[in-house]
Amino acid sequence: LCGLSSAQYNHPNETMGKPTFGRCITPNGRPGSCVILQHCKKLYSLLLNQPLHDVNRLYLSQSQCGYLNRKVLICCPDQNSTPLILTQATVKPIKLEQGFKKAVILDKIPMESTKTRKLPRPSKCGQMTSSRIYGGNATKIDEYPWMALIEYTKPYGRIGHHCGGSLISSRYIVTASHCVNGKALPKDWLISGVRLGEWDTKTNPDCEVDVRGEKDCAPPHIDVPVESAIPHPRYDPNSLNQINDIALLRLKNAVTFTDFIRPICLPLNDNLRTATFDEIIMDVAGWGKTESKSNSNVKLKAELVGVPLEKCRHIYSPQSILLDATQMCAGGKKGVDSCRGDSGGPLIGLGTTGRGRTYYFLIGIVSFGPTSCGLEGWPGVYTRVGHFVDWIQATVEY
Repeated sequence: LCGLSSAQYNHPNETMGKPTFGRCITPNGRPGSCVILQHCKKLYSLLLNQPLHDVNRLYLSQSQCGYLNRKVLICCPDQNSTPLILTQATVKPIKLEQGFKKAVILDKIPMESTKTRKLPRPSKCGQMTSSRIYGGNATKIDEYPWMALIEYTKPYGRIGHHCGGSLISSRYIVTASHCVNGKALPKDWLISGVRLGEWDTKTNPDCEVDVRGEKDCAPPHIDVPVESAIPHPRYDPNSLNQINDIALLRLKNAVTFTDFIRPICLPLNDNLRTATFDEIIMDVAGWGKTESKSNSNVKLKAELVGVPLEKCRHIYSPQSILLDATQMCAGGKKGVDSCRGDSGGPLIGLGTTGRGRTYYFLIGIVSFGPTSCGLEGWPGVYTRVGHFVDWIQATVEY
């Protein structure tokens, strides 16, 4: 990796007037400036156009030119450069002119490799100590240890939990953008923390009776302050379609993993990113609305079946809701669904590594559905996480 220059240059480029950190050459041989990725309109726009094609991912990978305060720096082409048209032939290592810094060249390593070091691998994520219990709706005390409750501070110091999320590393929670700046979210509610290691919201610590009749208790839950909330930059809270309904919460402090607090895996490989999950059984979990329309104090679960996107589009289009490929549907069975109290919570799948090790991974994020939960023939709509892995990796900080 190149070092950072103490001088800041002011060449005309696409950096939106933000500071630059030295001159560089882009992977296709054009002059540019080394900047934070989010400050380069041209390349950040490339990242946000999902799905991210392999040639674009390779170009972004080869454009990296350093780090600044845990953020990736990238070689942003000058404004007067020719238009950015990428093909496999244009994305290749180049020779440097004297006085220019070299962007990091990663010929055989995808962009995710530099960021997933901060995201746990299947041996460290998506694991539960207890065996999965199929059927029923009550979870065991240590099931789904990545589940988070998002804490809101309201006027007069009142506190409430109104959305869910999933722990993906020691510092980050994935949730829905509508839980951060949604149209229905009161303007005077402030995300202040997340609760981890929770099972029964009415008890602390949580305990259950094992098969021997003995009480088995978990450690007390923990409440962790949120340092920053990062909704997807292309999320529109006023849109009926709720596209790009995904957000990240960065925790103020790193959490320690235990049997009751563990991250879920992201769908990192291409097969999981592009899978449709049609007719596949998946899990949804949370503390949301039950059939009695009251919030549950105990973490619940349900099994949902994936619904083909075209079928789901046909169901929702009469409501002027137009779904796209970054969304997916599941459920639609009477009385079994996720509800508004579970907003931002996970849709969970079971994967297997090449060595036969099983792990749980995040397929979707609860986005929206019919006002009445569990309506026959009305599946819920979820944000398809595989389409946003590149954005997540580019956004999480070191």
